[in-house]
Amino acid sequence: QVQLVESGGGLVQPGGSLRLSCAASGSISNINTMSWYRQAPGKELELVASIVSSGATNYDDSVEGRFTISRDNANNMLYLEMNNLKPEGTAVFYCNGKIRGITGWGKATSLNNYWGQGAQVTVSS
Repeated sequence: QVQLVESGGGLVQPGGSLRLSCAASGSISNINTMSWYRQAPGKELELVASIVSSGATNYDDSVEGRFTISRDNANNMLYLEMNNLKPEGTAVFYCNGKIRGITGWGKATSLNNYWGQGAQVTVSS
């Protein structure tokens, strides 16, 4: 089984910084695109940033220049460095990975979509 586990959420003052981490574990063959999504109170889930295995990145306009997504392919880790956080940035952040697992017979599976449990980020003074 493949699991994604986020860490690093918490309370931060406006203008502050926070770093989220996401660890992928289990029987993994390879990880394709990894992304961070967020869901603010009363709003829909939205894509914040994504990164492919080669390192190319994509950001939502609202976080461009303030957030940095990165990954450690050797250790199956995903990160989101968030700077100059704004009060409207309060949300639950979810890690997402398109991952090819390994079956019990040692064969690679098709790409499947996996989600972490979510990390609360609260921006407030």
